[in-house]
Amino acid sequence: MNILYLGNSDLPSTCYHRAKALERLGHQVMLEDPYMAVINTSLEDKIHFRTGYFLLQGRINRWLKKRIPQLASMPDLIWINGGELFGPKAMQYLRTLNVPVVLYNNDDPTGGRDGRRFAMLMKSIPQYDLCTVMREINVQEYKDQGAKKVLKVTMSYDEAVHKPLTDLSLIPADFRSDVAFIGTWMRHEKRDEFLLKLIEKGIPISIWGNRWSKSPHWPRLEPYYRGGALGGESYVSAIQGSKICIGMLSKGNRDEHTQRSLEIPYIGALFCAERTPEHLAMYEEGRDAVFWDNADECAQICADLLQDDSKREQIRLNGMKRVRDNKVGNEDICRKVLQELAIAQPI
Repeated sequence: MNILYLGNSDLPSTCYHRAKALERLGHQVMLEDPYMAVINTSLEDKIHFRTGYFLLQGRINRWLKKRIPQLASMPDLIWINGGELFGPKAMQYLRTLNVPVVLYNNDDPTGGRDGRRFAMLMKSIPQYDLCTVMREINVQEYKDQGAKKVLKVTMSYDEAVHKPLTDLSLIPADFRSDVAFIGTWMRHEKRDEFLLKLIEKGIPISIWGNRWSKSPHWPRLEPYYRGGALGGESYVSAIQGSKICIGMLSKGNRDEHTQRSLEIPYIGALFCAERTPEHLAMYEEGRDAVFWDNADECAQICADLLQDDSKREQIRLNGMKRVRDNKVGNEDICRKVLQELAIAQPI
């Protein structure tokens, strides 16, 4: 099947990973990047993000009408990742191709955290044949916006990109740690305050990610900072090289799990995260992963596990097995989306 995949083609992006997963399933994927085509600078991107991309609609419509006829072959399916660029007129043009159009969005467009970012998407939701969401609360909210069909799935690891290293001796010393947190500093999320409490309780934390110098607690966090955002083998090494890897949620995004919830156990680290209904459904607490309600409980769990190599190793191994049994890789999720559209898989 020929799939026209409209999303960010940047190599580290999860969008790119899903496009490659569809290829591994045997489909022909034409990956087109509308972001690169119509947004010229980072400043322009910030402006359009804040204004809901409505100023870009003429440009995106012209790009679609020029680019689609140039494709090597016409698509049997259009897969749109994100969707914030595509307003009603753009969708009307795509509908003239007379093939199913699916939306896949990891974010929380109906939650309001990102201001007007998804204003165009909200107007276009009725024109999708299937909307794929990550949160149970999104299902009814999308239906309230006129969605024809909504599929709730989990986020996912990538079977190829996140494949664990078979030789642990290859993990550089720079990526080995006792307790790791890999993620971005976010205003109002209080991740810095949480990690600071762990540090105050003697937990040997290592932090990787962007924007941490913006934290008001940066002077106290800086000694524990190991570097910026990680990708590829470095990302795998930092997770697999940790004894315990902490996962945090975005409250503004109404998360009950994140991609880290799947990536960390798949890569092979012990997953330590906030106790939520979705985490408890994914993993048996104390057997496959460990959970906490606050920084004090997290610190106690980490301290205990760092003193118990055998227990820590057993939970780590159980988590690796459980996440695979759950069938939540990119290939698994892509299959579910295509099955929901009643599209046959290649033999």
